Amino acid sequence: MKRSPVCFSIFVFLLPLCIFFSGPAAAQQSGEQGYKDESVMPEGILGQRIQAVIDAVNANSAKAVQSLLEAHCTEGFREIAPMEMHIDAFLSFYRNTGGVKFHSIRTYVPERPETVVILKDELYGSWMAFSFHLEGDEQRVASLNFSPARRPSDVKPEALGEADLVPELENLLQRLCERDAFSGTVLVARGEEVLFTRACGEASKRFHVPNKLDTRFNLGSMNKMFTATAVMQLVDKGKVALEDPISKFIDESWLPKSITDRVTVHHLLTHTSGLGSYFNDTYWNGSRELYRSVEDFKPLVQGDTLRFEPGERFGYSNTGMLLLGVVIQEASGQDYFDYIRENIYLPAGMANTDCFEMDYPVENLAIGYIPAPDSPWKWENNLYKHVIKGGPAGGGFSTVEDLFRFARALRSGKLVSQTALEKMWTAHTSRYGYGFSVEDGPAGKVVGHSGGFPGLNGNLDMFLDKGYTVAVLSNYDNGASPLARRIYEMIGSLSEN
Repeated sequence: MKRSPVCFSIFVFLLPLCIFFSGPAAAQQSGEQGYKDESVMPEGILGQRIQAVIDAVNANSAKAVQSLLEAHCTEGFREIAPMEMHIDAFLSFYRNTGGVKFHSIRTYVPERPETVVILKDELYGSWMAFSFHLEGDEQRVASLNFSPARRPSDVKPEALGEADLVPELENLLQRLCERDAFSGTVLVARGEEVLFTRACGEASKRFHVPNKLDTRFNLGSMNKMFTATAVMQLVDKGKVALEDPISKFIDESWLPKSITDRVTVHHLLTHTSGLGSYFNDTYWNGSRELYRSVEDFKPLVQGDTLRFEPGERFGYSNTGMLLLGVVIQEASGQDYFDYIRENIYLPAGMANTDCFEMDYPVENLAIGYIPAPDSPWKWENNLYKHVIKGGPAGGGFSTVEDLFRFARALRSGKLVSQTALEKMWTAHTSRYGYGFSVEDGPAGKVVGHSGGFPGLNGNLDMFLDKGYTVAVLSNYDNGASPLARRIYEMIGSLSEN
């Protein structure tokens, strides 16, 4: 995507400058590695560089970012992106944290080559980190990576009881909404009971239409959950096998058999196919009106090559999920959109969910907004950036209430068999199953998916061990992920009391 080097998906890495704001799966994983925090700022040039980065974040100023890059960073680091992209990355980090405070330097066993600095997020109270390394005689910053972080080793676990969860959520949302740091909707449930909902911000800034619980927000990549569920339904029916080469369903007008014979349905579901993303130069330089049906995306896929041998490793692929839409059509004999409506949305009771065409006057759709500090209005909308109609890889619309209905339908066995569900929610790569992220951490096993694009952000988390469901949707650039991550931390802390 042609924008600042800020990561909106847990699977997109634009290094060396990269800011992660996704859900729990993006958090730094200690895994088998232990870590220790020392709350003392280093002396000398290392401490100066650390403080300079923190000051540049907290200044919330383009001038401060430019000064940081010129005085403290290598020429190579400055040249990885235009200056406006560097500035946008820092301003985005401030907007989603409200500023940060130094807490500690983190060391790992086994040792890591980079320096890791732990920060306290002022807006959400979450833990963040930035890692970097210094190069050259002047020891300047040569790389910089911001991400969520685990609780410091010298800080006691958050003491939060179940009775405290809703009041804490109310206080947090009140603060975020008052500061216009969040625009969207939130739903938190335990089992079948909805514990907390909130809507704030505006669905349309032009007409000052407020967001409501039934406002439909763009899902970004969250549609991948629906596509994967549909594929597993066809697996349950014996119409698709996970080991099938996709050449069984996809002809050479899409890709040559030299590729499709080597890629299986399993590879597409797990992002291990080696295929890339159809958001390429042809897409960005063309008219959005061209892309409505699954077949309309064919010119964006033709000529694609494999980045690695199928099954070799994980590589997030929008093209792979788009091709699963072709698999669904061929195996079911139905149009992709009709199949999803009849077999996912309808049985789950998701009356407010679909892939709507944005040039039609569809009611109750939130417009996405991107900060534009140089604009007199301080915002721009995303209507000319996003697809005109979503599809198998993302871009549909839903509500937090419909996402809760989807979660309940899945867990109750209404959509797929228990065997299929277990396969979907097993990590076939480090943290990804079949169309669902899979996280094992302080909150137990959590599955779901995030979605992001300029002017939109969403996240669904299903806490399988604790029984909670959390849905957050926003029409702000990266507006949902920091909140979803904070709620994840809260629920994770319930086990530590």
